[in-house]
Amino acid sequence: MARKAPRGEPRPSQVRVTAPKESAAGIPGVVHGLRAGLSQMGATRTALTLSQVNQVGGFDCPGCAWPEPDPAHRHTAEFCENGAKAVAEEATLRRVGPEFFAEHTVEDLAGRGDYWLGQQGRLTEPMVKHPGEHHYHPIGWDAAFALIATHLRGRKPDEAIFYTSGRTSNEAAFLYQLFARAYGTNNLPDCSNMCHESSGVALTETIGVGKGSVTLDDIHTADLLVVVGQNPGTNHPRMLTALERAKRNGARIVAVNPLPEAGLLRFKNPQTPSGIAGRGTPLADDFLQIRVNGDLALFQAVGALLIQRGAVDREFVEDHTHGFAEYSEHLAGLDWGKVDAATGLPREQVEAFADALAGSKRTIVCWAMGLTQHRNSVATIREIVNVLLLGGHIGRPGAGVCPVRGHSNVQGDRTMGIYEKPKAPFLDALSAEFGFSPPRDPGLDVVDAIRAMRDGRAPVFMALGGNFVAAAPDTEVTAAALRRCALTVQVSTKLNRSHAICGETALILPTLGRTERDVQASGEQVVTVEDSMSNVHASRGRLTPASDHLLSEVAIVSRLARAVLGDSPGIEWAAFERDYRTIRDRISRVIPGFDSYEQRIAEPGGFTLPHPPRDSRSFPTATGRANFTVNDLRVLRIPRGRLILQTLRSHDQYNTTIYGLDDRYRGIKGGRRIVFVSPGDLAILGIADGATVDLVSEWEDGSERRAPGFRVVSYPTASRCAAAYFPEANALVPLDSTAEGSNTPTSKSVIIRLEPTSPEVR
Repeated sequence: MARKAPRGEPRPSQVRVTAPKESAAGIPGVVHGLRAGLSQMGATRTALTLSQVNQVGGFDCPGCAWPEPDPAHRHTAEFCENGAKAVAEEATLRRVGPEFFAEHTVEDLAGRGDYWLGQQGRLTEPMVKHPGEHHYHPIGWDAAFALIATHLRGRKPDEAIFYTSGRTSNEAAFLYQLFARAYGTNNLPDCSNMCHESSGVALTETIGVGKGSVTLDDIHTADLLVVVGQNPGTNHPRMLTALERAKRNGARIVAVNPLPEAGLLRFKNPQTPSGIAGRGTPLADDFLQIRVNGDLALFQAVGALLIQRGAVDREFVEDHTHGFAEYSEHLAGLDWGKVDAATGLPREQVEAFADALAGSKRTIVCWAMGLTQHRNSVATIREIVNVLLLGGHIGRPGAGVCPVRGHSNVQGDRTMGIYEKPKAPFLDALSAEFGFSPPRDPGLDVVDAIRAMRDGRAPVFMALGGNFVAAAPDTEVTAAALRRCALTVQVSTKLNRSHAICGETALILPTLGRTERDVQASGEQVVTVEDSMSNVHASRGRLTPASDHLLSEVAIVSRLARAVLGDSPGIEWAAFERDYRTIRDRISRVIPGFDSYEQRIAEPGGFTLPHPPRDSRSFPTATGRANFTVNDLRVLRIPRGRLILQTLRSHDQYNTTIYGLDDRYRGIKGGRRIVFVSPGDLAILGIADGATVDLVSEWEDGSERRAPGFRVVSYPTASRCAAAYFPEANALVPLDSTAEGSNTPTSKSVIIRLEPTSPEVR
């Protein structure tokens, strides 16, 4: 039997701290993954459900976007510990129905912790809160759609915001953007705006495609794998299996990170005897413990060294690139004092890294949000591309760029048109296929959407999945912006903080999860997703839905569109709901690479979308070539007595979903309000390990943000750096502090001071 949800969360002083782990997965990973399933689903349901994860004919894991191996090489258990937790969270037997909302006011829910909220279970019925009310109460689906239609019809289209999270299927995402544009707006912010937007901007400018250029086979056959600003052991654990295979094939792995991460130290693969009974596989050959925000300086330095040593693929540079002379001239004047200050690395370690790059014929650089959430994130990723271009590592087997995406279909959402700045060819194709004129003016991204809600310019907010208030920066400003809305609509599977931080009128619309059977008028439906490496494949849920009152995301969008826009001959909303094959047919005529869509997803493993730089070394940029870029090296100044804070996930967490209050690999048990600081910095600051402090962020405009009550943990971080979990630390990031070029919040470079906290929160 599944256990009841836990109650309460501990105070910072109650957190237990042990030494961090030096290996990942193994038997403990199996035990913790199964424990989550047994706790939420019971034994039989756990066995039946986990056997379908990432299998042909089964469902795509609702966790991360790491790709599956070829079907012939998949394991029976093709999931990781955190994948098991993600499945357990969705397939839980716990339920949140009308009686729950009758018991708890909105104010009560707003005061609860994220973990408590997430543990209550699956939403079962549409709920509404009208102006002045303190409780949600049931509402019928037709009435809910009519209520939304009333709000939307009474406003200009650009006064509404349509947000999307990364777990929405391709079919639902395509319909959602179609509805928003048929309504008349490009206000389609999504979670990409807060994570890999910087990657997309930099890659589009430099190689012409805003996606990674490698496949899983490339990972396996690389000579050198650089894992920078990423913690695969927690965020993408199945990546460790690919790194282990690469290692056994002779690859060298370099980890670049302010914190040592257990998964990159040693991997105990639970699918192998050595992972169960042995010591596992050491992964990282070199660990560059870089200072937060030092990555741009590091890649400029190794670029300069490669040029000095003549380690340049001249044929590739001459035949396929533009701007090398300007780039080379810029690096000739590199200020090594700035490099030393920014990276905090010994010069000999930088030299050794350059030697490894010079000796590699097949290099892949992998990164995640450790690089994408700084003021200079776009420039940093451009520098990574510069280094890869020097060696000709684009369009070569076993080489390329690998931005590792988060949610399991965040890349697919963007492919389907969830983007506030759509390209003209996409809009032209929509117009030709559906017979209407889509809006051409750019819409609002996440940061600009919050500003618009804050200022009263966007009184309607709808979210197709996600937990917007927990994911966004500047928590108090974001919460106030949502509360100012006339209407907020949340399409969700589970309770989260965004249901309690809501508009005057608020709707919760419960939807099917990835694990559940989706039956429409034409029969059982299949949806599709795109992984981090541009592979598109089918996903079919197997469980009986958590409630008879649930609708699929496709049905919700289709019915809402009919309520708002009515029927039109060009857009057959009712037909889309009846049979998802009709959606895929229209996608195949609008989006390049999806021809014969239905036939290709019927193949085991699906199909891979075209990628010109990877496939033919052709670069759809403004110059028609891959572009070297020149980027200023500016060192983030750390005032005396201050630290650079980065936000990160615990091991018991996936994005804003909190699975538990432990971080096993970092030695934390029973709490999340933690700040990791090096022993040397604690000594300089005169703060004891175990003290309780407030985190206060300081900004160039003189403003400050405060997050109270954090337990100090002495930890082997880079000097003058600190780390804390999000969303708890999101309050420290101002709305107006964003990356140049991508407008992504700067959650990875926050200047803070530590202040002793008031006794009552200890």
